[in-house]
Order: sequence, then structure tokens, then C-alpha cells
Amino acid sequence: MAAGETDDPNAVMESFEAEAAITKGAPVYLSSDGKISESPGGDEAIGIAVKDTALGNPCPVLTRGRVKVVANGAITRGKAVCSAAGRKVTQFVDQAVNEGGSATYTIYYNRKLGTALQTTVADGDLLFINVEK
Repeated sequence: MAAGETDDPNAVMESFEAEAAITKGAPVYLSSDGKISESPGGDEAIGIAVKDTALGNPCPVLTRGRVKVVANGAITRGKAVCSAAGRKVTQFVDQAVNEGGSATYTIYYNRKLGTALQTTVADGDLLFINVEK
């Protein structure tokens, strides 16, 4: 299977207008009300594009379920993933919290795209993730 393909009969798909050309398998985010663009990484991606789509056309997006994606490096099975640059996903790194001190921090609850269902070792490896948006 290639990036952007699913074998999940219960996957949830939603359609959004493409605000720019979108490549199948790319994580996408809401770039305007009701419109999506490819994620530049580090944002609140809403799902994975399951079809190449031209500007202005409806793009089907998998927002819940199992889908194949491209890793930007090592990812451990069972870990959270988020969008990365280059139409890829990366392991979502836990943020250290200073509970007893005076340090401030931001919690990025909505940046989690899903959970890795496989382990990868190199940039460009394909893996299944479970999108949980």
C-alpha cells in the first residue's frame, strides 16, 4: 500500500475544499474555514489526504482510522505522531513539565494526529498510523 491508502472499512472520511494543490498521503490542516492545505509540520493537522487534489476541488480526508503514511525518521510503535514537513509524520515528543517550580510551558493537546501502529527506522519509511482526530 502507498501513502494515503487505507484498509480500514470503518475509517471516517470528510471532504474539504483544497486551498492549494494537495498530494495523496499528506497530513492536512484547516488553513481557512472549511478549506485545507498540506501541513508544513508542527501544526494542528486534522487528517491525511487520501487523493491528489487540485486547488479549489473537494479533497477527501481520513480523520479517523488506519492509514498508511511516510515517516520523517525513527518512530516507535505505540507512540503518538504529529505532522512533519515534507508530507510526513514524526513521533510526537513529550514535553517536560516542571510541576513544582515556576517554569511556564505550553501543552499542545491538538497537535497529536494519531498513534503509530508500526516502528520505523529511517526517513521515508512507510507505516500505518491510527488517526484519532
